Amino acid sequence: MTLLHTTRVRRRRLGVAAAAAGLLATLLTAGPAAAIPDPGDTPVPKKEISSGQEAQARAAIESGAIPGVDEIVHSANIEHLANVPKDALQGTNSDIAFQGKYAYAGNYDGFRIFDISNPRSPKTVSQVLCPGSQNDISVTGNLLFLSTDSSRSDNSCNSTSQSAAVKDSWEGMKIFDISDKRNPKYVAAVETACGSHTHTLVPDRKNVYVYVSSYSPQAAFPDCQPPHDGISVIKVPKKAPQQAKVVGFPVLFPGEGPDGGGNPGGPTNPGVSKTTGCHDITVLPSKDLAAGACMGDGILFSIKDPERPKVIDRVQDNVNFAFWHSATFNQGANKVVFTDELGGGGAPTCNAQIGPNRGADGIYDITGKGDKRKLVFRSYFKIDRHQASTENCVAHNGSIIPVKGRDLMVQAWYQGGISVWDFTNSSQPKEIGFFERGPISASQLVGGGSWSAYYYNGYIYSNDMAKGLDVLKINDRRTDPAKRVRLSELNVQTQPDYFDDDDDDDDDDDDGHDDD
Repeated sequence: MTLLHTTRVRRRRLGVAAAAAGLLATLLTAGPAAAIPDPGDTPVPKKEISSGQEAQARAAIESGAIPGVDEIVHSANIEHLANVPKDALQGTNSDIAFQGKYAYAGNYDGFRIFDISNPRSPKTVSQVLCPGSQNDISVTGNLLFLSTDSSRSDNSCNSTSQSAAVKDSWEGMKIFDISDKRNPKYVAAVETACGSHTHTLVPDRKNVYVYVSSYSPQAAFPDCQPPHDGISVIKVPKKAPQQAKVVGFPVLFPGEGPDGGGNPGGPTNPGVSKTTGCHDITVLPSKDLAAGACMGDGILFSIKDPERPKVIDRVQDNVNFAFWHSATFNQGANKVVFTDELGGGGAPTCNAQIGPNRGADGIYDITGKGDKRKLVFRSYFKIDRHQASTENCVAHNGSIIPVKGRDLMVQAWYQGGISVWDFTNSSQPKEIGFFERGPISASQLVGGGSWSAYYYNGYIYSNDMAKGLDVLKINDRRTDPAKRVRLSELNVQTQPDYFDDDDDDDDDDDDGHDDD
């Protein structure tokens, strides 16, 4: 493990640059893994930019408006503790889940398990080769769940890409037994309509339900037919995961016609994605509540009956939101932060030309009670550090930082880095810390940056698509109380009630001192 690049602590100036038989998992210790990139949130391939854009990027670097290529900069309240580069799995790094002293990091080639008992020196425990975008990942007990959102020749881990127009192609959910962290075992596979772009675990006594989000049906795809206006629900018996199966496909956007009743997108709403499913769902089990980011729509729904979720409210933003990507509740369950993934994660949208409202977070208050609750828009939040035209940058995955009485969040912005921000006042959000690298290239648009940035047991963990796992620590009187909150497990899209059984986490710890 090495820290490869120069680190500077400073406040940046704004830039001007714009079935179980046959299932096979391959355990790796070293060596490159071969995999075919598949569509998803992956950034676009390297793309040439104009000579004017290149000159603008280089001028911004030379003036100090943006960091130099691969240069690390961060606010004074953030420490960069560690970076673990990619090893055997050379695909795009994706989401992260946590359990005890372990972090589980998804990668388009499979997944990697880290021992994070010493956050300053994470150690690789195992790497599993199992290609298939985007390998969104969750864990509970001895089970690990992996999403496959690319059409494959079969459900094994040695499958190859195969057209979704072929009936026997497979995509969906894979389930592993991780009781032995050094030797995970592939135990089940469940095919789902249009695959599994992301998924969300909903715990329920003897079972765990999995909400599978997927989208973009086509008449030519036998297993991904329109209208695809809902989510697949998988029921997994905890003691017999090999019996996992789809138990329903609740329709979230009822309506007439081939596309159901979601946002029609263009040309009715130019620049807005047509809703043909959901991208991501976050559940708050303690409140029987969920929020869905569904392409052209944001929804709030009840999960009192996990097999039959019920939509409570639905909102659209046909001016500034292009693609509703993810959702995060505050601890009080009276706000939701929705993200807009303008440009699909492969475009430079953090610049003056795009402006402060597009490709941003939308902060919504939840008003009313019960089934009469409503989502009420309050404001947008977007990082104010402009990025170069060679940097893909847009709002992406984050989590709350658990502090009583405050609404704090850490969030990934691809090559815009990592932002820590405060939305206690829904109408006036503000950034309180940041970490970022300079562009991967000053002459080409090269995809990379932080896919997910999450707060877990006192530290921030980021899975950088290109650079590997980063570990950060924030020392700030506003976030310090969160250091006392400890979880045994964290899947960010299954959002915990951080203070439900923790009476010792008081606001009186807000004294600015480092607790460890």
